[in-house]
Amino acid sequence: MKGRFSSHPFWGSHSPLSALSGAALIILASNRFSFALICSGALVWVFGLTVLVYSCAHSVLPSCLPSRGRTVILLFLSSFFSGVFAVIISLLNPLLILGTVFFLVLVPPWCMSTGFFEAVESLDPFEAISRALVETVIFSGIIIALSLIREPLGMGTISIPGSSQGIMEIYEGQNTETFLPGRILSISAGGLLLLGYLIAIYRYFKDRSGNVSQE
Repeated sequence: MKGRFSSHPFWGSHSPLSALSGAALIILASNRFSFALICSGALVWVFGLTVLVYSCAHSVLPSCLPSRGRTVILLFLSSFFSGVFAVIISLLNPLLILGTVFFLVLVPPWCMSTGFFEAVESLDPFEAISRALVETVIFSGIIIALSLIREPLGMGTISIPGSSQGIMEIYEGQNTETFLPGRILSISAGGLLLLGYLIAIYRYFKDRSGNVSQE
């Protein structure tokens, strides 16, 4: 699995758009910019801490421990840190957690689906956490970028976490009734369409960059 870390974190075969890991999380969390920010914070918190703890502790795990046992440990760690993050958000803003908990529960499954932990044992903790943060920032950047398209075009607003209502709209477009076709972007079907176009563009430029490098 060392090849994972020799590949590019964005253009490589294990990148989010290439492997389509966390597609459901991308669709759900990119509905609003405020949700994307919360999801990005959760990804950095959960994935970073899980990788840090596991990379420091895997050397003391019994070598005879089956892979299923390691999976249970990883699922427990990621779920624990996800729960801690949810508790922190609920203490800061109870209404905000009500609107974000439905996709925060998908963060631990995404951590497991990346396949990162299958190769992390070959790295020291510093290299592991550095690579984990790079991959998480790329994945979070995709979610934030999609939210900046879906919310303004679909709802005519841009929101951030805050206020007593959970989120605060810092921008509200005028005459949004005239952009009815764009409102499909605010629902899951529109998110899937947008993600499909993004993947098509990504693969086009990935193939072009591969052809140029071969020449």
